[in-house]
Amino acid sequence: MHNDSLCHGTLLRSFAAVASCCLMLPLCGCQKPTVETKKTAPVSPAKTSFAVSEVNLNTIELTDDAIRRLGVEHQPIVERNMPQVRAYGAEVVLPTGASVLVSAPVAGMLKLQENRILPGPGNQIEKGTEVLQLLPLLSPERDVLTPAERVRFAEVRNTIAQSQNDAAAQVEQSKVQVEAAQIALERAERLLKDKSGTIRAVDEATAQLKLAEAALEAAEARKEIVDGIKLDAEEGTLKPISIVSPISGIVRSIQTQPGQIVAAGSAMFEIMDNKVFWVRVPVYVGDLEGLDLTAEARIAAPGKLQGSTVIDVKPITVPPTAFALASTVDVYYELPNENAAYRPGQRLSVQIRLKGESTQTAIPWSAIYLDIYGNQWVYERMGQSTFVRRRVEVAFVADGWAALKHSPPLGTEIVTAAVAELAGTEFGFAK
Repeated sequence: MHNDSLCHGTLLRSFAAVASCCLMLPLCGCQKPTVETKKTAPVSPAKTSFAVSEVNLNTIELTDDAIRRLGVEHQPIVERNMPQVRAYGAEVVLPTGASVLVSAPVAGMLKLQENRILPGPGNQIEKGTEVLQLLPLLSPERDVLTPAERVRFAEVRNTIAQSQNDAAAQVEQSKVQVEAAQIALERAERLLKDKSGTIRAVDEATAQLKLAEAALEAAEARKEIVDGIKLDAEEGTLKPISIVSPISGIVRSIQTQPGQIVAAGSAMFEIMDNKVFWVRVPVYVGDLEGLDLTAEARIAAPGKLQGSTVIDVKPITVPPTAFALASTVDVYYELPNENAAYRPGQRLSVQIRLKGESTQTAIPWSAIYLDIYGNQWVYERMGQSTFVRRRVEVAFVADGWAALKHSPPLGTEIVTAAVAELAGTEFGFAK
C-alpha cells in the first residue's frame, strides 16, 4: 500500500513537469528576434586628442568650417623696435587752487533767499550762483538800526572798505607777479633757444608762472565777494550780502546752516573744481635718469593697463615734492575729468616710457591668453588645422604689442584672433 502511494506521487510530478514544458513552448515560439538599427553619429567640428589637463597641453584640431566660423587669424613671432615702459602706482590728487573755502566777510546771520534750497555736498554749482545770504549784525525780524547798532554799523562799514581796498591791492600785486613770471619764462626760453640756458630754468619759470596765475585767480575771487557787500548807511537800513560761488564745481562741504550766526572769517562752505585733476606718481630716485618725463604716460585702474579704459595723460610742471623715507620724488600728470570718472585719492596704475627704444621679440597683445591664475599663453599653429597652447612670459606692453621674455622661436605662427574661442574649445565651455 505504501509503495503504490509513492508510485502515484511520482507519476503526478512527472505529469506536471511535462505540462509546464508544453505551456512554455508556444510562448517561446511567439518571441520575434530584435533588429538593431544603426545611427550615424554627427561629425564634431572640433576634437581634442586627450582629456584636459594643465600638465599635459591639449592639441586642438578644427575643421575648415570651424576655422572659418571662428575667424581664426595667425601671424609669426617677429622682432621689432619698441618703446620700453615701466609701471608705477599713482594717486589722483587735487590741483593747487581747485578747492576754494568761502568765509564770511563780516559777522552776521545767515539766511536763504525765498524759494531757494541750500545745495548739499556733491551738488554741481556754477560760478556766480548764490548759495547763502548774510545779514550783518541784525536779527532777521527787523531791518532798522538802533543808535547802538549805527555805531557798530559804522565800524563794519570801515572794515568792509578796508577789506575792499586790501582785495584790490592784492589783485594788482598778483597781476604784477604774473607779468614778472611771464617775463622770466620768456627770458628762460630765449636763453634755452640760444643754448645758453637750461631746461630746469624753463621748468622753474613755468612753475612760478602757474603759481602767480593761481594767486591772481584767488585774489580776483576774493575781491568779487568783498565788492558785493552793499550797505545803505543813509537810510539806516542794512541789506543782506549775497554769498556766491567763486568757481564752478561741486559742493565739497557745508559748515553752516540758514539761521546761524557766524563771526567774520568763519568758514561757510567749500567748492571743488572737479573738471581737471592731477596724477601724482612716486618714482624711485634711481629710476629718474632713465625715464622720459617729457612723453605722455598711460593710466588705468590697477590691473587694467591693457583694457579699453586706458587713457594718455600729459606731464605738467608743478612745485617739486618728494618723500624722503621712501627715497621717491613725485612726477605729475594732468588728468581730464569731464565725465567725473575719477575722485581725489583714487589709486591708479601708470606706465611711464623709458628713454630710447630696443629690439624686442613681440606679438600682438590680442594673441595673449590669461588663465584664471594669471599665467600667460599663446596658441601655436602646428598645421593647417592643428593648434597647441604654449606658455609665454610678457615683459611689457606698448602700442598694442607685447614684448616677450620667454616664447617659442622667431617665425612661429601664433593665433592672433579667436584666442578666446580656442580656449573655450580646449576647456569645454565653447558651443
